[in-house]
Amino acid sequence: MNFLAHLYLSGNIPPVQVGNFIGDHVKGRDYEKYAPLIKQGILLHRKIDHFTDTHLVVKQSTQRLKERYGRYAGIVTDVFYDHFLGVNWDKYNDTSLNKFVSQSHKVLLRHYFSLPASVKRFLPFMVKSRRLETYATKEGIKKSLEIMANYSSLPDEAHWGLQQMELHYEAFNEEFLTFFNELRIMVDEELSLIET
Repeated sequence: MNFLAHLYLSGNIPPVQVGNFIGDHVKGRDYEKYAPLIKQGILLHRKIDHFTDTHLVVKQSTQRLKERYGRYAGIVTDVFYDHFLGVNWDKYNDTSLNKFVSQSHKVLLRHYFSLPASVKRFLPFMVKSRRLETYATKEGIKKSLEIMANYSSLPDEAHWGLQQMELHYEAFNEEFLTFFNELRIMVDEELSLIET
């Protein structure tokens, strides 16, 4: 899952949101340096990633993207799934996507000085552009893939990626819905063990 999903899957517990958001940027046992609830969020992020990476439905989605994205196809699937979370947002949350994104920005900015340096670098741009909210649009997904290709080793195939999304739109959406319902059950169990 990508940023929007990790924030959503944090049970509205701000420090857990922070940890879940920064999870990819905290390596090995570095999570131990963080406050207890941020640490729980980082560990939850890792569990979500493992559940996602090993899920058969996600592998089905990823397979469609292997031709041009190769080993990065899973990353693109994560971005696509954030799109489908945005599109289906009202099924999962009573708060509008716009309001949720604004609340998430406030949480992240409040914890700015405890964020890893790599997150501090991109967070102001992400907030200003409201990128999390743009995930609900196809153009927003294309832009995100272009940005990722510019700043990482992700192949620069945003145009082709978007073509695949449009070509298999209903299939990706159905796969997302099936997978996300199972993921939410797992996450709810994990969140019930967190003492706030």
